[in-house]
Amino acid sequence: MHWTRSKTRLARALGATIAGWTAAAAVSAAEVRPGMTACRLEGVEHAAWCASVRRPLDPDRPQGASIDVHYAVLPALARNRKPDPVFFFAGGPGQSAIELAGPVGRMLARLANRRDIVLIDQRGTGLSAPLRCAEGLPTDALADSADPERQVARLARCRAELALLPHGDLRYYTTRLAMQDADAVRQALGAKQVDVVGGSYGTRAALDYLRQFPKSVRRLVIDGVAPADMVLPAAFSTDNQAALEGVLAACDADPGCRRAYPGLRARWHELLSGLPRPVRVAQPVTGAIETITLQRDMLLSLVRATLYVPALASALPLAITQAAAGRFEPLVGLSSATGGSGPGKIYEGMHFAVVCSEDVPRMPAATDPPGADFGDSTARQYRQICAGWPRGEVPAAFYTLPVAPSAALVLSGGADPVTPPRHGQRVAAALGALARHVVVPQAGHGVMAIGCMRDVLFRFIDAETDAQALQVDATCVQGIPRPPAFVPVTAGAGP
Repeated sequence: MHWTRSKTRLARALGATIAGWTAAAAVSAAEVRPGMTACRLEGVEHAAWCASVRRPLDPDRPQGASIDVHYAVLPALARNRKPDPVFFFAGGPGQSAIELAGPVGRMLARLANRRDIVLIDQRGTGLSAPLRCAEGLPTDALADSADPERQVARLARCRAELALLPHGDLRYYTTRLAMQDADAVRQALGAKQVDVVGGSYGTRAALDYLRQFPKSVRRLVIDGVAPADMVLPAAFSTDNQAALEGVLAACDADPGCRRAYPGLRARWHELLSGLPRPVRVAQPVTGAIETITLQRDMLLSLVRATLYVPALASALPLAITQAAAGRFEPLVGLSSATGGSGPGKIYEGMHFAVVCSEDVPRMPAATDPPGADFGDSTARQYRQICAGWPRGEVPAAFYTLPVAPSAALVLSGGADPVTPPRHGQRVAAALGALARHVVVPQAGHGVMAIGCMRDVLFRFIDAETDAQALQVDATCVQGIPRPPAFVPVTAGAGP
């Protein structure tokens, strides 16, 4: 479920953390924040404040093992800052919010004029008791990086290694416990209320924070909604299929795409039905030619990754057509463009600690119909990985959706392959009268950073009253078009 994805480690990102006069002066010559240290974050122009709170690994054993939950504050630039900071919850599950400081800081730049932006490394990520698995390299052979069975074996080794860590009891990395950590950060900052912003898995975190601490939330913004009662591996098949159908249907409806890629849908099904098969393909980084046995799950994984970004998905008609003719480099290249180990990389130990505890046990009761092409490929892989993974305790209340006591903005991308509008619509209805659902029809996974949505986000949070917040005009995103199918100038009428 790696919803979102340079190579610089968090240690380097915070390696410039300094207690000397340079960073302190850059933050503010007059400001002192007790318990915090002036620091520098990668991609952020201004100095920040860094700190941590000590938390029990298991809240029921406060005298047992403990962890340090790290957080960073991008301080408001204006002298008279607002009392309600913005808490940003990262996606994944398994992203470090602090590692995303650069892009998040730019996305929330208008809010940062009068409000602090708070980035919390959720337990299991970043510097907060990290659960990091050995990562492959971009130069690794495709047979290693793309083979689901090899990935299952790699993660089994990682699970055994993580269990040896002082903080390696994998039962205690659930969303519920992480949100209790987040409220401890709020208390450490002395904030009565916070504005909560979450993207992708961060929406699940944000909704659970609202459930546990409703009086602490002034505004809620959730983008690409994945609520706790959404059984992720099962829902993925349904939603991946819908996104792929959207690409195929758009080509059917576009005369230029039909001319360049005639019979695209039939070629896709021919490609699927011809697997497994040996194929020769160039490794996208090294260029080395490899011969691999292409399995159905491998092909679906390549397509799934591309669907996250409509600009990349616009090249799928070309990639599918080329693959049907035996040339797989375009499809492999598109998939690799969405990966990487830079800002947004996944701490896989935390990822599976969450999904194996919160989603996989509920898969037998899932009601999402499997996609005709995607079937149970993702669910099957998660079942294999989670078979030996320790599971945390998840109370029944975790799967309930709270009623919003204040204004909530729910955002969805109409072409999102993992958290499309059907989930946002249901959550907005459950949140109640103070929730508003905005759909960007042709957007993919995550819409907060698209065009005018940054201003919509700012105006929603900055509004004085709930009524004013809910009246913010978001029509500026309705006309954003689907990127047209990519047709190389040499493509002619297609193969």
